[in-house]
Amino acid sequence: MEGDFFHILNRGVEEREIFYSDEDYLRFANNFHDFNNTEIALPYRIRRSKQIGRATSDRFISVQKEIVNLLCWCLMPNHVHSLVQEQVDSSASLFSKKIFGGYTKYINETRKRKGVLFQGRSKIILIEKDEHFFHLPFYIMGNPVSLIEPAWKEKGIYNLEKVIKFLENYRWSSLPDLIGKENFSENINKSLFYELFDTNETRFKKDFIEWLSSYKPSPNLERFID
Repeated sequence: MEGDFFHILNRGVEEREIFYSDEDYLRFANNFHDFNNTEIALPYRIRRSKQIGRATSDRFISVQKEIVNLLCWCLMPNHVHSLVQEQVDSSASLFSKKIFGGYTKYINETRKRKGVLFQGRSKIILIEKDEHFFHLPFYIMGNPVSLIEPAWKEKGIYNLEKVIKFLENYRWSSLPDLIGKENFSENINKSLFYELFDTNETRFKKDFIEWLSSYKPSPNLERFID
C-alpha cells in the first residue's frame, strides 16, 4: 500500500554473477532512476565519460512521476538490494519488475544470450517492525564488505580503516551519496532518508562506522534479509 516500506532483493540464477563489466553496473544503477516512473522508459544509450561510474545516461525524462521513494540500494556481483517506500499501491512490485526485467533484456541483447538471468521472482519483503527497518540501510550498504573481507560477519572486521575507505569509494551503492560524496544522487530521496532515520551526512557516516565495528549477526533479522 502507499506509504509502506519494502526490501527488494534478487539474486542471479544459481547465484551466478549478473554483472560482467562496469558498463553493466552503470546500466543497472541508472535503471533505478529511469524505471522509477509511471511512463515507459525511453531508449537508452550509455555515453562514455572520463568518470565512468557516474550516471552517464544521455536520456532524461522531463516530467517524471516516481512510483517509489528509493531510500538506499546496493549492487553486488550476483545480487541486488534496495529499500523503497511505495508512492502508489503495489508499486514496489511494479518497480521490481521494471528494473530486473529491463536489465535481463539488456544483458540478453548485449551478451547474445537467452533465458532467465535471475533466480526467479524478486523477494519483496514488507517491513513491519522498527528493528528491521532501522537495521536495513546498514545491512544493505554493508554488503560490499564481503568483497574484501569474506568472513567479516562471522569473525568481525580485521581492517576497519581499509573497509571504510573501500565502502566510501564503492560506486555501486547509495552510501557515497548518503555521506556526501556525489555518485548517483538522482536515484535516491536523500531528504526523506535523513528525515526517516533522524540523521544527516555526518551523523550517518559516524553511525555506519560504529555499526561496522560492532557488527553482530541477529537471527531474528537475518531470516528477513538473506
